[in-house]
Amino acid sequence: MTRTIITLAVALVACLTTNSALAQTNSKWTLYSSFSNITEIAPAGGTAFALSDGGLFSYNSETGETAVYDKTNSLSDANIAHIAWSKSAKQLVIAYESSNIDLLTVNGNVTNVPDIYMKSTTLNKSINHIYIDGPYAYLSLGLGVVKLDVKRGIIVDTYQLGFNIDYTYTKDGYIYAASSTNGLYRGKQTDNLLDTNHWQRIGDYTPLMEDRLNVEDTQAKLWWTRTESDKLACYTIDANGNRVYKTEGVSPEGPASNHFYRLYFKNGLMYAVGGYYSRTLDGGYPGEVHVWDGNKWTEFERPSEATTGHKNVDYISMDFDPLKPGHVMVAAKSGLYEYQDGKFVKCYNMDNSPLTSCVNSKNYIIVSDIKYDANGTLWLFNASVDNSLFTLSPSGEWKAQAVSANIKASGNKFLENIVMTNNGTRMWFSKREWKKSRVYVYDIANNQFGAFGPSFVNEDGAVVEPNDLFDLALDRDGNIWMSTTSGPLYFAPDDFVSSNNLIIQHKVPRNDGTNLADYLLANTTTTCMAVDGSNRKWFGTRNGVFLISEDCNTQLQHFTTDNSPLMSNEIIDIGVDPNSNMVYFATTTGLCSYASDATQPTDKMTKDNVYAYPNPVRPDYTGTITIVGLSYKADVKIVTSNGTLVNQGRSTGGSYHWDGRDLKGKHVASGIYMVEAANEDGSKGTVCKIAVVN
Repeated sequence: MTRTIITLAVALVACLTTNSALAQTNSKWTLYSSFSNITEIAPAGGTAFALSDGGLFSYNSETGETAVYDKTNSLSDANIAHIAWSKSAKQLVIAYESSNIDLLTVNGNVTNVPDIYMKSTTLNKSINHIYIDGPYAYLSLGLGVVKLDVKRGIIVDTYQLGFNIDYTYTKDGYIYAASSTNGLYRGKQTDNLLDTNHWQRIGDYTPLMEDRLNVEDTQAKLWWTRTESDKLACYTIDANGNRVYKTEGVSPEGPASNHFYRLYFKNGLMYAVGGYYSRTLDGGYPGEVHVWDGNKWTEFERPSEATTGHKNVDYISMDFDPLKPGHVMVAAKSGLYEYQDGKFVKCYNMDNSPLTSCVNSKNYIIVSDIKYDANGTLWLFNASVDNSLFTLSPSGEWKAQAVSANIKASGNKFLENIVMTNNGTRMWFSKREWKKSRVYVYDIANNQFGAFGPSFVNEDGAVVEPNDLFDLALDRDGNIWMSTTSGPLYFAPDDFVSSNNLIIQHKVPRNDGTNLADYLLANTTTTCMAVDGSNRKWFGTRNGVFLISEDCNTQLQHFTTDNSPLMSNEIIDIGVDPNSNMVYFATTTGLCSYASDATQPTDKMTKDNVYAYPNPVRPDYTGTITIVGLSYKADVKIVTSNGTLVNQGRSTGGSYHWDGRDLKGKHVASGIYMVEAANEDGSKGTVCKIAVVN
């Protein structure tokens, strides 16, 4: 079997999607935008729109209703740069960082104006500012000024001045364009301003003096502002000039920020650390742990710099103490942070632990990754120093591990991605370094050590040399997967012999009669990976998310910002909720999730945990019927009350999906249908019932 390469651009399939179908697809997605840090307020006659860290919401002062707008329910894009309300057109102009434009009414209707976004040019299309003049919006771009007719939703003119325009305004029959690099220009509105000769430089640049956080709504006779607690509020001014607030402030539910780096699940909750630190990026993000219970966001306590004696930034890993509920350790750029029930307990640094700094500063005591073993011992890496691997016992005893000497021999730049296998007796991890990345395995029980890379040899004997290595993950078969710039690669479960450098680069048969195959996502930069209950692989890349079948031979999904509500094509981490069918994507611009068709399988099927929904199935229901609580690869049969087979198949993780049709593709008649389920070996069968009403 010969091989070629699969790339991200294997196939671009164009399709037409009805609005209803698109809405059904988008309904599977949830975006978790932060509504803190309000940056712009646009009053709209009793209603105000607020832009905050890329999230958009509105508040009606009369009804008290709050509405959130994103790609799942109305908008065409994500990552909003600016907003402005056109009183004349009664629409909100939304300018995205991508240069895409939406026009939004207070009723939630959206008109997309993609002209700038779709225009192919080497010029800078970034929209820096929106100025409203009657029915027109003047957009300041890196290439000049664009005039938008808001009522009609069309671009009227584009004035390519050849340099960046910071802001635009009109006055006395002139359009003024202010550039911090080139000065202040103007052109007479009655002239042909497509001709740059009709624009004149009239002075130097002055910064824009515009307050978009305390804005008067002349129509409703209200003022809108951002409160000290970063909420949207409105007020009137009494006869004495005092503010009289109509509300204490509103803000939709959301995380404290859009910073998400690593995702974790424990006791029905999702946790996320909000830092970022690597060889190439020093994030400097606030020390945050976000917690999501499915309905509400909470945050871990954030100790101040006065409390810790150093900056509290860039939380990059965390783990949960198996011996003490609520006891959590967090790895950060500035040491190891201890929490109990979300409350800060202690920070371990140079003063109270063996941890040291690579630059002799408490701000850079880099703990790059941590992991508890089954005995409650915490394993951790102190990055970029001589003694890199430590343990912290349940009794509080620190110990430098001798295996550090082996790691030091090949360099110990940035050790991370700890994966525990074999009931916590074997530890896999990686060293990230450009063109020098390695993978290590330490058999703790037998004190055996293995090292792989930076060059690997695949099953065809070909050399694979990734420029970078981002993540390690364990699948249900015990394979250790690497996410690299050369695509996904993996080790077999027991392959921990030092220096053999043998890896598997999965080959996908073409099935076209040629006996040829392609390497799975070869040369696609895979940045992270997660495995769902059906052992399917979710790969994060710099071009969206790929869902690959259990046997790795079929691409089931490829989500991008163009075909889904995905917030960014750059994926940092993927987390599969073990208690539901939700798959979470941490991106460079925030967090979103997708309701997949797989759940985690159960170890033991019973009549109490195997059930179907909806049940009963009513005449107006057109979706699939889902059976949950199944074991891995359970054999499922759906039969009539007299035993006639109408459907059969295998579970996807712990779920099975039935379209309500029989083996001939016809909708089944009204009646009671029996669901028979058995384990892969045929044992432990159980039964539930589905009532169908037509």
